Amino acid sequence: MKTQLRIFIYILAISIFNTSYVSSQSLKKSYEGIFDIGAAVGVREANGTDTKAFPILDKHFNSLTPENLMKWGSIHPRLGQYNFEPMDRLVALAEKIDARVIGHTLVWHNQTPDWVYEDENGERLSKDALLHRMEEHIEAVAGRYKGKVFGYDVVNEAFFDDGQYRTSKWYETAGKDFIKRAFIKTQEVDPDAELYYNDYNMWKPEKTDAAIQLAKELRKEGIRIDGIGMQGHYGLDSPSLEIIETAINKIADAGFKVMFTEVDIDVLPNPVNRHGADIDATFPADESYNIYKEGLPDEIQAKLVSRYKELFELFKKHEEKITRITFWGVHDGGSWLNNWPMPGRTAYPLLFDKDYQEKKDIIQAVIDVAQN
Repeated sequence: MKTQLRIFIYILAISIFNTSYVSSQSLKKSYEGIFDIGAAVGVREANGTDTKAFPILDKHFNSLTPENLMKWGSIHPRLGQYNFEPMDRLVALAEKIDARVIGHTLVWHNQTPDWVYEDENGERLSKDALLHRMEEHIEAVAGRYKGKVFGYDVVNEAFFDDGQYRTSKWYETAGKDFIKRAFIKTQEVDPDAELYYNDYNMWKPEKTDAAIQLAKELRKEGIRIDGIGMQGHYGLDSPSLEIIETAINKIADAGFKVMFTEVDIDVLPNPVNRHGADIDATFPADESYNIYKEGLPDEIQAKLVSRYKELFELFKKHEEKITRITFWGVHDGGSWLNNWPMPGRTAYPLLFDKDYQEKKDIIQAVIDVAQN
């Protein structure tokens, strides 16, 4: 009897070890049942020409976001002309690796062609005409991917950091009605898709409060909104975990899902020490801000590991409120931070290096958080 018990315990131990070993090799498997692990992908990843990216996506990610493929300028470059092929390929890739698709983004002030706001004479459209054009765009895009997109960043970055509405061409012409009508139309076209508002620097209290107030106003008027996306473009030391946690709790307490939609960590200095994503805030190339061209020093790499570990400890702590963590890119070489806030930098913000190799210390630290 004792021998049989020892054999049983030994088999159980081996089973537990093997389960741990298998799950430790994959981010998405480690966080299964906790929250989705996503990546933003571009044209080369979506169409398969970046052959090194596919094994990474297949192994580690169960959510895919088009980095630029669904933005207006890419998918609808001219009046009456749509370019669906790259996004179609992303949807096919997601189906192949059994990943959810996040639609990013239907309405944004950036990467939207000037013709969207103008009539045939180049004059600014009226409010009704602009909203009609926006709704036609949403119907075409969301209609094509109905049932294939899990959730949409319906409106992106509609606030300044101080919580005031951004004075974009959308807002100048239509006020906040462009936001309301965008959510209404997306719900109408694809009633099963989740609907989100998405913004950067959502750790800033004024911006968080403004987004929550907007979301509450939508719901009060019977307009569906499911969650608020916090982009997560952070630095090694800021923002603090406490201020990020405060924002998580504010959004969740208001009754909305939380997702971290564009996570990366910038280890490089920049002229104004900002860690948001205002792509208009750019500067000329300056090698004094490109200080790690040959690789990260050990102490900076250690800080990067620690920063990712503590962030995921925070995410895991609030797993009941958070539905998804999406990294903004697949590998360092493809990160937008190589060219923002100035071109020509050598950035190290992600979990895979420019040669597509796993940063094993970071990945293990993140997986350990899930397992513990």
